[in-house]
Amino acid sequence: MTPALLVYDGDCSFCTSSVQWLQDALPRFPKAVPYQHLDLESFGLDEQDTTAAAWLIDTREPMRMWAGADVFAAILAGQRSLPTAWAGRALSLPGIRTVAALGYRVIAQNRHKLPGGTPACALPSGRISRESL
Repeated sequence: MTPALLVYDGDCSFCTSSVQWLQDALPRFPKAVPYQHLDLESFGLDEQDTTAAAWLIDTREPMRMWAGADVFAAILAGQRSLPTAWAGRALSLPGIRTVAALGYRVIAQNRHKLPGGTPACALPSGRISRESL
């Protein structure tokens, strides 16, 4: 995986549990950081962006960003396992991408109603800026 950050809602226990599960399940995984611990402005984001969707940020120059269902597709496409990488690429195909985005939107809008784990309020505070990477 490239030098990347996965930015997610750390106050959402479903989001936190999902990130922890994916970290355990996928051998190549970006550094995961709750948006509450980032200097969002240094990444060109605001709180509205990060409460609406997860973000994957390739911090190399030029910086590239993915949001929502495209995050999952990019993470899967970056795996060494061919079936997993192909699944990630398939999620980016027209038609499939539309369905994946719709599914992501439904989950994102209802994530606080879903079961999860520990909320990120237990994580250490502090802001990470783009310059500090």
